[in-house]
This record gives sequence, C-alpha cells and structure tokens, in this order.
Amino acid sequence: MDPTVTPLRPGTGADGFTVAGVALSSRLFIGTAGYPTQAIMRDAVAASGAEVVTASIRRVSLQGHGSDTVTILKGKRFLPNTAGCETARDAIMTAELAREAFDTNWIKVEVIGDRETLYPDVTELIEACRHLVDDGFVVLPYCNDDPIVCQRLEDLGCAAIMPMGSLIGSGMGVANPANLELICRRAKVPVVVDAGIGTASDAVIAMELGASACLINTAIAKADDPVRMARAMGRAVEAGRDAHLAGRIPRRGRAEPSSPQLGLVGS
Repeated sequence: MDPTVTPLRPGTGADGFTVAGVALSSRLFIGTAGYPTQAIMRDAVAASGAEVVTASIRRVSLQGHGSDTVTILKGKRFLPNTAGCETARDAIMTAELAREAFDTNWIKVEVIGDRETLYPDVTELIEACRHLVDDGFVVLPYCNDDPIVCQRLEDLGCAAIMPMGSLIGSGMGVANPANLELICRRAKVPVVVDAGIGTASDAVIAMELGASACLINTAIAKADDPVRMARAMGRAVEAGRDAHLAGRIPRRGRAEPSSPQLGLVGS
C-alpha cells in the first residue's frame, strides 16, 4: 500500500452489525471492478476500511494463476456476485461456480431483466434466491427499491437485501428516499444500499435513511482519485449511521432561534 495513504480504522464512529451471524465492523462493502490498475484497487480497498469486497465470478481466474483479485485482497471477506446473469438458471450455476472459486457460500445474486437500465428481473431473481437459500447459500440479492419485493426476498430467507439507490453506475444517488426509508424501517435483516451512489453525500443520505450499509464500486473506481474517494466513502457511511442513530431535528416551515430572546443587551 502507498505509505501516503492513511486507511480508515474499521468501526470508528459507528456500531458494528452482523450478516448471517458474521460480525462486521465496517458498514461499507466495496467493489473491485473498473479501477485503473490492480494496485490502485488494492490501495482503495485498504483506505476504505471495508471488510467485505465484491467480485464477479466472470472476472476471476478459476485456475488460481496470475495476479488475480483474490490474491491481491487476501484476508478480505469476498462476496462473489452473479453479474451478467439474465435467468435464474444462469444465476444458480454461477453461484455454484463462485462457491468453489472463492471457497465461500456468500453470494450476491443479480438477475438482470433489461440491458439498458440493468433493472432486476424480479420473477427470475426470486426463483434464483429460493433455490440458493435452500441449497445453503448466504444470499444477498440485488433488487429494485420496492418494499414488497424486499419483503418477499426477506421471507425467502435471504441474509440481507440490497435495494438499488438508483441505476447501476449512474451516480444519481438515492432516487426514491421515501421507499428506501420504508424498506429500512420494515426489514428485519440488514439493508445494504447497492447501485447509484455517486459521492460521499449520497452514501450519507442512504445511511441516514436507516440503511445498514452501502455497497459502492463505480463511484470509487472511476473517481479522479479512487483511493481518496474510498476513504471518503468509508467516513461517509459512518457519519450517516451516526446521524441516523442520533436522530435529526424535525423540519419546520419557520425559523426558530437557538438562543433565548429575553435578556438581550439594550432590551
């Protein structure tokens, strides 16, 4: 790691949480795709303080040779994903490959129904998740920000739910805060906001709405300085979580002075 990079200490300023009984200190999950170099990716992951990293099974060497992501990020908890799958069958097969390649039963399930928007195909997603939960996987599904869909996935036994903030890679932030807040309030499993976060303030908003964590890739990998952005995102999820726990003041349509009006000089 670059000696000028100061990593964020995991858990600083925020309470930890658990996924499938595994205690995690950092509330930032970080992706590993799209970085300018593998060295920058490694330094960004370190600077973020994240413990969980995602990777597509389609980009990992199954033979274990070369400078692959698994070797570079040894010691991190991998969350392989089924990126690129368009049917439940493909997602299930990819998850089974991922379990062998990464030696983990954790899987982020993506089943895309539209190539332009990359929206999930809910019917295929639910079918895939049902099969994988029954097969002993720890399933974290990427889904749309629909409270009913999120409830269905939770009822199936998914270990967490991962509703989109907005379109994948769009940087539009949280497009529907009312839905996201409702999902967070109702869920009995962790809610990890996935997709659409563009900068640190977006991550803060997601956490203030009650999210358990954020998964961020493009906003970090494609930033002018990915390592600095990774550090900013690590701090942002902690700040947003602390603000959520602290409780914001109510919004008012009028001013309210913070200092008393009585006893002013000259009054």
